[in-house]
Amino acid sequence: MMIELDRTTLHRLHLNQLLLLNELDRICMKYSINYSIIGGTMLGAVRHGGYIPWDDDADVGLLRSDYEKLRCVLEQELDAKRFYFQDDRNTDGYRWGYGKLRLINTLFLRENQEHMKFGQEVFIDIFPLDNVPDNYILRIFHSMHCFVIRKFLWSAVGRIEDRSKLKRLAYQLMYLVPKERIYKHYYKLINKWNRRTTKNVRISLFPHTRHYGIDRTIFEETKPVCFEGYMLQGVKRYDAYLTEKYGDYMTIPPENERKVHAVTAIKLLDLM
Repeated sequence: MMIELDRTTLHRLHLNQLLLLNELDRICMKYSINYSIIGGTMLGAVRHGGYIPWDDDADVGLLRSDYEKLRCVLEQELDAKRFYFQDDRNTDGYRWGYGKLRLINTLFLRENQEHMKFGQEVFIDIFPLDNVPDNYILRIFHSMHCFVIRKFLWSAVGRIEDRSKLKRLAYQLMYLVPKERIYKHYYKLINKWNRRTTKNVRISLFPHTRHYGIDRTIFEETKPVCFEGYMLQGVKRYDAYLTEKYGDYMTIPPENERKVHAVTAIKLLDLM
């Protein structure tokens, strides 16, 4: 049964996520790892000074080299009694193309993901940004390639969630392909371009932006930004980034266009 996240619950969720954001910031500052809050989290910082009021997640992005550096130090730096990092390389059954930092002794279970046999605590998403071709046509083909890989991984949810019987059947067939084979194909694709120097980057296994990539220098140039009273790192050229991602980002969407995730179970630390 879906749980509606009222204003109080959302505020409590945000406080739990802030523990994760501040822990990530602490580690990145200690090891000179360049990161930025991205997506709706960056938009919220600019437009609201913190969370978008109805948002239920938090996103961080790093260029691939910084992401790999972060992976190497998280295990030794994280307080294992409070936090842990999760991705496809350390978690059986994990089917996303990015990592999650989780908060122990909590629960945040999204609809149609109840069957996934790995930890489902409160989290923040940590996205690696990979190189993409400079040529626009090649970027489109690259994006199509990423889309197919993403759908094969998403099949674990799509075979249950999609309303179309035909699509559920297609996802069920995709799900038969071993996860290891899909990830092998994924890393082969991203490594091909990450070995080169390109002008644009993107989150490979996430819906593309309008031009199938964003100027990599946007993510190289960060600055402190105030987020819910805390100082985190954000992109310096936030207007260029948010315009590419959202268009007219300062206009608050009507209620019927505000996207929220369906949640079936939630347990939070009491931080109020």
